[in-house]
Amino acid sequence: MATIYDKAVWQLLLDFANENLTEANSTFHFSEAVSWFGEKYPLIKNATIRAHLVKMSTNARGRVGWKPRPHHNAFFALGKARYRRYDSAHDPPPIMHQDSPAILSEHDSIADDYSDEDGDRIHTTEFAYERDLQNFLVKNLNLIEDGLKLYEDEGITGVEYPVGGRRIDILAVDREGALVVIELKVSKGHDRVVGQILRYLGWIKQNLAEDGQHVRGIIIAKEISDDLQLACSMTNDISLREYSISFALNQVN
Repeated sequence: MATIYDKAVWQLLLDFANENLTEANSTFHFSEAVSWFGEKYPLIKNATIRAHLVKMSTNARGRVGWKPRPHHNAFFALGKARYRRYDSAHDPPPIMHQDSPAILSEHDSIADDYSDEDGDRIHTTEFAYERDLQNFLVKNLNLIEDGLKLYEDEGITGVEYPVGGRRIDILAVDREGALVVIELKVSKGHDRVVGQILRYLGWIKQNLAEDGQHVRGIIIAKEISDDLQLACSMTNDISLREYSISFALNQVN
């Protein structure tokens, strides 16, 4: 993929680290990286810098959606937007794919099921099913809307796009150039998801969208509740979709 400057963003972040992390225990804050880029490479978006820091942080589980390579294993996330260099001698092995051992923070736990952002309990089988749905839709965005394409910028795609400590399921661009936030619900979509997607839309509008670029959302669920339909009737920026899956076997002998 073509880059804006003569180096990719991940390479520029390594240059930033070489210039600024001169002590053995040096750390840096996201804002320091933003300031450095602002002075030297002002065309790089802050959101793109943030996303690359996720991809290049060996303990960030959100990195797996962008298929990190060994040369991306540069940083270790300390929390509160602060980072240091990755220390292969003392830090846990990098998370490289979905099956990598989870590196847990104080707010994480291992369990057979979990609660989604709406507070609904979701079993691991449903979680895997949602991943399959996401993977399928990423490759078939035209089924959602004709002309829809996956967001991509400087090697960062719209799969599990990070937004203020959370992640958008799919970030896409429509045929008119608008940014489209796609939120997936493996079961029933409730009205509570409206607050979630509005927060994502606001973050994208503030941190990623160009001046005048429209931002809208699509909620996809197996079943759309009446409450969700009512809540979304108050805005033209969120549309709703229900999905269904069919399976058939044909006799061949």
